[in-house]
Amino acid sequence: MQILSVQSSVAYGHVGNSAAVFPLQRLGHEVWPVFTVHFSNHTGYGAWRGPLLDPHDVREVIIGIEERGVLSSVDAVLSGYQGSPAVADVILDAVARVKAANPAATYTCDPVMGNAKSGCFVNPEIPPIICERVVPVADIVTPNQFELGFITGRDALGEPSPLAAILDAADQVRALGPSTVLITSVDRDETPEDVIEMIAVTGDGAWSVTTPRLPLKANGSGDVTAALFTAHLHSTGSPAEALGRTAASIFGVLEETLTSGQRELQIIAAQEVIAHPPERFEVTQVR
Repeated sequence: MQILSVQSSVAYGHVGNSAAVFPLQRLGHEVWPVFTVHFSNHTGYGAWRGPLLDPHDVREVIIGIEERGVLSSVDAVLSGYQGSPAVADVILDAVARVKAANPAATYTCDPVMGNAKSGCFVNPEIPPIICERVVPVADIVTPNQFELGFITGRDALGEPSPLAAILDAADQVRALGPSTVLITSVDRDETPEDVIEMIAVTGDGAWSVTTPRLPLKANGSGDVTAALFTAHLHSTGSPAEALGRTAASIFGVLEETLTSGQRELQIIAAQEVIAHPPERFEVTQVR
C-alpha cells in the first residue's frame, strides 16, 4: 500500500507526519510525507520555532511527485493538522490529482480542530473550511467527539453524551460525503469514567471498542490513530477488525509512554505492538 500523507512535521517528538509515518512503515506500507509545517516541537509546549510552509511550496512538492508519474499507485491520501487556511486548497487539489490517476484511492481527513478540554486551538479560519469544503470530499474522517460536535453543530457533544446522539452525529457527517467515520476519544454518559471508547460508523453498521483511560495527555495519538485505522481498513476491508487492531496498538503505545515517564509518544519503543497488534480488546457492534 502507498500513502500520500500531507501533514505537519516536528523535529522533536511525534505529531503529524512525525507520528504517522513510522507506524505505517512498520506495518509494511510505503509513505510519501509532504509537510505543511516544520516546527521544532508540537505547539502543546506553548513555544516552538520553525516555519509554516507556504502553501505554494507544499503544492510544488505534490506536483513534483505527480511529475514522476506515480500518483496512479497511491492507495490513500491522509491529511491532518493544516497549519494555515490556504493549505486546504492544496490538500483538496492533491486528492483530486490522486483520484484522477487512481479512482480507487481513498482520502482520510483527520479534522484537527480542538478537543473538549482546550476548545478549538487552530487558526479560527480553518474549522469552517474543514467542515464546509474538506470533510465532504473525504472517504474516511476521524474526528474526536468534540470535533464531531463542531462539524455537525452539536455543541452538547463536547460533554459526555448518549450513544444515540453520537451515532446520529456520525450519520450526519456521513450524509455530507464520507463513507466511514471513526470517532476517537468517545465519552459516553452511560460508561464509567475510567474507560474511553472509539466508535467506527459505516453504512453497514457501527462498532465500538473500549479501553482503560490512562492518566496522561499524549499529543499525536490522534495522528497515529488516523494512520493506523486507514491502513488496517484498507488491508482488512473490515471496520470492526480495523478498529480492534487500531485500539490495541494505540493503547500499547500509550502504555509504553506512561511507563517511560516521557511526554512524547514512545512509538519507537512500542513498535512491536504497532506491527503486531494483539487481540486485546473486544469490538462490539452497537448498531
